[in-house]
Amino acid sequence: MKKTRSAPIPDNVTEIILESISDGVFTVDHEWRIMSFNRAAEAITGIPRAEAIGRHCWEVFRSNMCEDDCALKRTMKEGTSLTNSSTYIINSDKKRIPITVSTAPLKSKSGEILGGVETFRDHSLVEALRKRLDGRFQIGDIVSRSDAMHEMLAILPMVAESGSSVLLEGETGTGKELLARAIHTASPRKNKPFVAINCSALPDTLLESELFGYKAGAFTNAVKDKPGYFSVTEGGTILLDEIGDTSAAFQAKLLRVLEDQAFVPLGAVKEVRSDVRVIAATNKNLIDRVADGKFRQDLFYRINVVRMCLPPLRERKEDIPLLIEHFIEKMNMVRGKAISGVDTEALHILMCHDYPGNIRELENIIEHAFVLCNTGPIQAHHLPDGFARQHLPSCEPASLTNTLNSTEAVAIMNALKQNSYNRLAAAKALGMHKSTLFRKIKRLGIFLPEIDGRSKPPQRD
Repeated sequence: MKKTRSAPIPDNVTEIILESISDGVFTVDHEWRIMSFNRAAEAITGIPRAEAIGRHCWEVFRSNMCEDDCALKRTMKEGTSLTNSSTYIINSDKKRIPITVSTAPLKSKSGEILGGVETFRDHSLVEALRKRLDGRFQIGDIVSRSDAMHEMLAILPMVAESGSSVLLEGETGTGKELLARAIHTASPRKNKPFVAINCSALPDTLLESELFGYKAGAFTNAVKDKPGYFSVTEGGTILLDEIGDTSAAFQAKLLRVLEDQAFVPLGAVKEVRSDVRVIAATNKNLIDRVADGKFRQDLFYRINVVRMCLPPLRERKEDIPLLIEHFIEKMNMVRGKAISGVDTEALHILMCHDYPGNIRELENIIEHAFVLCNTGPIQAHHLPDGFARQHLPSCEPASLTNTLNSTEAVAIMNALKQNSYNRLAAAKALGMHKSTLFRKIKRLGIFLPEIDGRSKPPQRD
């Protein structure tokens, strides 16, 4: 029987293995400069190897762990390996990528520590599944678990694809511009400009010149031609915010633009063709304004092809914990902090507030808390002056169950995170039996990572 000779093992077998695995792997020296960067690391971060090597690791990864809780730093300091730490990085497209990290010291044959090695795994698909399991829906910066928002966001892809005019209604601060941007981003026009104009902030003549442009000599100081937004946004989307506050004269001009897909710049005699999608937004009830003769009925029907109504925050209080988490994540990245959430007392206060300023008010409250809170969870005394002491209105009966469930879920998640997902330690911190905690986790649909935290003690600041 003829024997077959096996192929010799190549010298660079380790490099071949690292290049073939789906986990990102990189190494750093004692100055935290990247020495190697495998193909998966390039794919996950969006940063080419040639750009990554030689740079400090925090310049490449921009993780929330880089400032105060770097797993690789602990590994190199203590000489021990760490596994499955949850964090996130910001990739080259400025998108947040959830990852799990494992680290180990990089040693020579003699045992000398030369640097550190980190492997990381992209958990974007797992995170998307978790959001589906806990009822969360997210498009861009819009996050929600309320039924009313789900119904609206479920049709958003079809609305975006249609190219039709859209009317967005909702109180001030409910996120109409965010929704308009989401429609634009999901549409075939996504690679063209998006412009938002606040119609109530400009007088008619200035609003008309901003939108349609003007010719030299059209008025005093018009020394040269200036294109308007309908020209510079060609092929894109224009949001006309607070359209209900415009005058009858401007409404007539806008109606002609929408019907003829053409406009005449101030001082010009020839029409200019226009391919721009118009999204209108208002905090007024346009039907009432039509009935009162303050808004043209024909323009209303022209912009009201698709109508989307954003509910006020007081009617979707189950979204408050999600929005708080979203704002904290965003501000942690912007401010370079590591705020871990809000404590139970502060959350109760935030859940019971009526939010006349809606989501914008909630974001301002969290930003105020960030000024006063440097680490750990946001507490009641970090909230604006007098906010915690004001009379707290009772939650509406219809939303009481959702409010309590959301508050309880956030409190449990905070305890789990603070105890590295050790269920027994979290139960003790919450003052309940372990079996009670398990029942609540199941009832509230809380997603837990594969690790259970029993193999290592809780991380303390």
